Amino acid sequence: MKKLGFGLMRLPQMDQNNAADVDVEQVKKMVDLFLERGFTYFDTAWMYNGFASESVAKAALVDRHPRDSFTLATKLHAGFIHSLEDRDRIFQQQLEKTGAGYFDYYLIHGIEAAMYPIYEKFDCFNWLLDKKAKGLVKHAGFSFHDTPELLDEILTKYPEMEFVQLQINYLDWESPWVHARGCYETARKHNKPIIVMEPVKGGTLANIPEEAEKLFRAQDPSRSIPSWAIRFAASLPGVMAVLSGMSSIEQMEDNLGYMEEFEPLTEEEKQLCFQAADIINAQIAIPCTGCAYCTEGCPMHIAIPQYFSLYNEDMRERLEEKGWTINYTNYEILSGKFGKASDCVGCGQCENVCPQHLPIIENLKKVSGHYGK
Repeated sequence: MKKLGFGLMRLPQMDQNNAADVDVEQVKKMVDLFLERGFTYFDTAWMYNGFASESVAKAALVDRHPRDSFTLATKLHAGFIHSLEDRDRIFQQQLEKTGAGYFDYYLIHGIEAAMYPIYEKFDCFNWLLDKKAKGLVKHAGFSFHDTPELLDEILTKYPEMEFVQLQINYLDWESPWVHARGCYETARKHNKPIIVMEPVKGGTLANIPEEAEKLFRAQDPSRSIPSWAIRFAASLPGVMAVLSGMSSIEQMEDNLGYMEEFEPLTEEEKQLCFQAADIINAQIAIPCTGCAYCTEGCPMHIAIPQYFSLYNEDMRERLEEKGWTINYTNYEILSGKFGKASDCVGCGQCENVCPQHLPIIENLKKVSGHYGK
């Protein structure tokens, strides 16, 4: 299997304010191009794109291509399990939404310390192995956002899990919150194939500071900036696939261009990535990946990832010289459609589901103070 996977999480939208309003016709073109170039791995989940991703997978992929021409992965998330019956209800709806008949890869989704007890309470690991025994799942695994110690505990307790999906990128490699290197090394210790998520960190590593960009351009001006991030992850031994949440034909064509005949990074190029990481980390105020898990249950409908993105952009500007940026207007427009940062009631649901373990409530206060509301 070629190492690039199509993450159906950040699909092109018709309405940028409605994640479920997906540009299905563009996705069809992207799916066709992906398969034509010899790539086969598609990754979706129950709640992606406002719960529309699995249905889009059916319309763009399953209904239009032979079932044996692709592999499809989806996931069970703890936030929607409140009884033993919920597991089968969601799984059956996923089969219906995708029309896939079975799932090549099925993941227990986004395990971290707060969610792990839920998966244990409802015996989700053994439930998943039963689905595999019945032929409804070909490969059983899980995605993970926590410490190497917890990952080691789970892989020791459930050695039947066949693969692990981890957040790995050169920016998070030494992160004390993401533990990318530690989790990678733990999965390798247990001889588990690794699927990489967030290799470009939600687009952060596609739009990097000028100083970091110059490093890469000087080394090889023909390569795109995102290519360095995806090739970094794909170059790691034991990595089976690297997921890219492609949102346009242009992004896909770029990714396919350097992943079709994949060349691993040299040791010199890896060190260049770490130099760039030092530059980027010094300029990121809020390390949000834009996954939007936090927004689904927000009682005030606050556009959390969008606000953090605007704030990060402004923090990289020389505000003492400019005094004003276009993001003040962008914030005004967004806050007319969504709750303002100052509307946060501090309920904490967002922090409970954040894979990055960000102090979202405190960060929203910073955003509110910056934009004055």
